[in-house]
Amino acid sequence: MKKVIITGVTGQDGSHMADFLLKNTEHTIIGGARRLSVKNHRNIEHLLDDPRFFLIDLDVTDTENTAGVISKHKPDYLINFAANSFVGSSWDMPVNHMQTNCMAVLYQLEAIRKHVPHCRYYNAGSSEEFGDVICEPQCEEHPLRPRSPYGASKCAARHLVKVYRDSYDLYAIQGWLFNHEGTRRGEEFVTRKITQNVARIADEYAHEEPFKPLKLGNVSAKRDWSDAEDFVDGIWRMLNQEEYWTHVWQKAPDDYVLSSNETHSIKEFVEEAFNFAGFHRNKCRWEGSDKDTKYYHEEDLLMEVDPQFYRPAEVDLLWGDSDRARRELGWEPKTNFLQLVNKMVKYDMDLLT
Repeated sequence: MKKVIITGVTGQDGSHMADFLLKNTEHTIIGGARRLSVKNHRNIEHLLDDPRFFLIDLDVTDTENTAGVISKHKPDYLINFAANSFVGSSWDMPVNHMQTNCMAVLYQLEAIRKHVPHCRYYNAGSSEEFGDVICEPQCEEHPLRPRSPYGASKCAARHLVKVYRDSYDLYAIQGWLFNHEGTRRGEEFVTRKITQNVARIADEYAHEEPFKPLKLGNVSAKRDWSDAEDFVDGIWRMLNQEEYWTHVWQKAPDDYVLSSNETHSIKEFVEEAFNFAGFHRNKCRWEGSDKDTKYYHEEDLLMEVDPQFYRPAEVDLLWGDSDRARRELGWEPKTNFLQLVNKMVKYDMDLLT
């Protein structure tokens, strides 16, 4: 029975990966999470009694702790989801982002090199690495042009992955994951902020209570959104690429983009979310532009832009091209944009009933 270490297992991606592997493999799953004074096991509570799932303390920013865990458990796979992944906070905490998103990757790669060179390693990259894009859509060949400390930290990590793969012949890869959301998304992320507030406003409206509008930053920004549950299958395929190789030249593992191949604005996300919650778009309207944008249902203000939520440097458009992963790995997303929005709004509305 093989062993898989998943860092950041209590987060959205880590918990979905644990679910996927427990369902589709016979592997033992070792979930790593930081020791916190207040435990947050909501996403993995259903796994804690599974005999193939083990939760351990792991601080990825501690090189000795990281090396100790890897040398002790000797994993066959290490999937790194541990990250400070909220882009907006990276201007306030750039050192923390570099330590968690880059140095932690170095600690993991070095421990694998020394203790378990057969271990297959995956690091979660980000579409924010493409940043100031020069062509649309963005595929694996697009240059890395980050516009945030977060994006820069992920770029540095990607270069480390490639250097260790080329220098030491490690099976070390990175996936460029475009925006992927779901019901386990953290409340600080814009999609979950939208769906939670839409659910709140719908509940208060139904009870004829006064409500405060949703406040957002740059609603004109466009992103390529997918369901996080669809991505874990793609990641596992990346970690087992030889099962899908059909050409002679495919002799070494490589990095891939995962995306829906569509782009939608935050305005579209807001409109679809409110529409699902009963604020039908034929009774709603947009007013203003840029930092004065507002969204109304008849005479009720549902959403307004608050300039404090703008970033120091905006990325206006991210649009993925995952054709290579679809062609070479046989991966396909299952959930479209509208289904994703409705799924998230329904979940947050159900929490209030």
